[in-house]
Amino acid sequence: MLNAALQWGLAHERTARLDVFLVVFLGMALWETLASRRKESIGRLKRWPHNLALTLLNTVLVRVVFPAATVGAALGAQRTRFGLFNWVEVPPGFALVFSVVAMDWVLYYQHRAFHAFPLLWKFHRTHHTDLEVDVTTGVRFHPAEMLISMLVKCSFVALLGAPPGAAFLFEALLNATSLFSHSNARLPGWLDRVLRLLIVTPDMHRVHHSVIPSETNSNFGFNLSIWDRLLMTYRAQPKEGHEKMRIGLDVFNEEKYLPVNKLLEQPFLDKSGKFAWNNLIREK
Repeated sequence: MLNAALQWGLAHERTARLDVFLVVFLGMALWETLASRRKESIGRLKRWPHNLALTLLNTVLVRVVFPAATVGAALGAQRTRFGLFNWVEVPPGFALVFSVVAMDWVLYYQHRAFHAFPLLWKFHRTHHTDLEVDVTTGVRFHPAEMLISMLVKCSFVALLGAPPGAAFLFEALLNATSLFSHSNARLPGWLDRVLRLLIVTPDMHRVHHSVIPSETNSNFGFNLSIWDRLLMTYRAQPKEGHEKMRIGLDVFNEEKYLPVNKLLEQPFLDKSGKFAWNNLIREK
């Protein structure tokens, strides 16, 4: 059944991924409306149009630069017999599961790199300057970060020789889990504790969006929570509690930085909010 679903997904890759996105987005938006974890001080109308406009721009841009995306990289590697799993024969199920888990591991380290290197952080902080964390935060990334991330994913997929089905499955999971983990949905405490043994939950990831640097630099995982636990970057709860914790950064924490044009300018702003091209290469 899984194989049939993956084959259908590969044959209708763009439509399938869009369907997954819409179903999960609408589901999480409804969930966080009916059972929100935190009371939001900034209304959706001030944030959502700009976050979603940036998402649309990113979708178009990534498709222009990487028309076939990670599935295309996997198909190309398969056609040319390039990459580990095209050189070494292993059971198809093993290649599928290993590829999905390995891609998640790579994105964990990619995420840490975007925090560790000043130039990369300039692009990534667009994601962190959202003043609330909800389902739209999960798709609020600077276009340059999206392109860099896609380059990393395509390169790794090709080197690994990942099955095309694994590339499709991972991208679908990544879209869904990013929306889930960034949502403002309330989970029962017992369910959160059980789920986060394996996957990243909203309460776990929200800590990562705290203004406290030690909390911002924790919980880097996307799908699986095990990387943070194994690599000592796991933090269970925010110091100030979820209801009282401050979201965002100590800079760019005003509503004037929420419009989409400011999100695009973010890497080129100094700490006072002044735009200059050379701000991109100045220190963090």
